[in-house]
Amino acid sequence: MFHSTASRVVSIFVLMLAAISLQAQTPPVAPDANLYTTYSGTYASLMWTVCGSTSESSGCYGSGSLGPFVTIGAMLEGSPSVNGDVVTRAIYIVDAGANPMVLYVYTKTDTVTATFDTVSVTLTDTIKLPLLGGTDVSAYMAANQNFLFIGSDFIGTNENTPVRVRKSNLRITKLTEFQGGTLSITADQYGYVSVEQPDAFTVYGPNGEAEEDGGGDQFMLGTTQAMPGAALVGSPSRH
Repeated sequence: MFHSTASRVVSIFVLMLAAISLQAQTPPVAPDANLYTTYSGTYASLMWTVCGSTSESSGCYGSGSLGPFVTIGAMLEGSPSVNGDVVTRAIYIVDAGANPMVLYVYTKTDTVTATFDTVSVTLTDTIKLPLLGGTDVSAYMAANQNFLFIGSDFIGTNENTPVRVRKSNLRITKLTEFQGGTLSITADQYGYVSVEQPDAFTVYGPNGEAEEDGGGDQFMLGTTQAMPGAALVGSPSRH
């Protein structure tokens, strides 16, 4: 009898440990997991709208505008930061029409309750980039957890070197491995970024440092956004 009781106690203890381990491995659900933000507008301004559902309501909870800009060249949301019911993320917009190009950094805050999401978007930083811009110039941007990589397709000068921007302090570093304009900037899910320039490329690691470089065209594929065929050599729509 004693052996049987001890076995049951051990079994219950093992089950408790398994339950605790499973709970520890299951990440908490973000407060805004069932909410989404859509963007629309023109080359000079954007509208944002937040819709979806909370635990006790559904619909659209807020909207607003970003801008004005000369010509929007590239847009990107940053990774979310969660503190209780408050979710904060950055919105990065490169104005390619400005000369030099300008990086606008907005902070989007969602305060989520059971019945509502109170949303605010505020402009927090405006940074001039050492990149030549213009109304007929395209901008490229990709990111990992710590850095933004930004370039311009203004090919006609060696001064238009793509840059790396540290997210935490917006410090700008020119990527001097290659000179000239940019054809694409792409990233994968592990934080590696490939900057493709005319007949050359450089791969940067999650720490922002160069990992590989060489001739030719090489780019990354992510898991959520397709890379257009226009990036391939010989494409009729490529510059």
